[in-house]
Amino acid sequence: MKFTELEVPGVILCQPTVFQDERGFFLESYKKKIFAEAGISQDFVQDNHSRSKQGVLRGLHYQIYNPQGKLVRVIFGEIFDVAVDLRRPSPTFGKWVGARLSAENRNMLWIPPGFAHGFFTMSDWADILYKATDYYAPEWERSIIWDDPDIGIDWPLNDITPILSKKDAAGVLFSQAEAYQD
Repeated sequence: MKFTELEVPGVILCQPTVFQDERGFFLESYKKKIFAEAGISQDFVQDNHSRSKQGVLRGLHYQIYNPQGKLVRVIFGEIFDVAVDLRRPSPTFGKWVGARLSAENRNMLWIPPGFAHGFFTMSDWADILYKATDYYAPEWERSIIWDDPDIGIDWPLNDITPILSKKDAAGVLFSQAEAYQD
């Protein structure tokens, strides 16, 4: 496994070693010891599976209490996955980083607690699996509007108007969002 910290410290691109031949492939998507050696030592308590059609944009989501770290991967299709730093004392507060995750490249993205998360589905369909470090707590879930001008995410929309849930369309501006204090 190769671990590469991206431009916003704490967000890590995880590239598994893939053993492939004419029969197919094998990879270890998670091994606690190896992830801990790379600085990802949190315990995962919940696994989630999301399916989205092309043009769906989910996010930017976070839980203000019981924040979730997420290890995200795509097993079918392709997404553009984004993390936004919401840790107020951080020197990268309000900065975003994104990565293309696909079934083809088999990369994963580690998004630590303290970040908002979102993704845009680039392929016809995409199946996304992610491990979470805390349980889903809808009463603490918050959403920042996907196209907030202060954050300025460069989504690869390719002239597609994103498909949003009502909740995501009603997300607040970054300037009005609750942030993590520590």
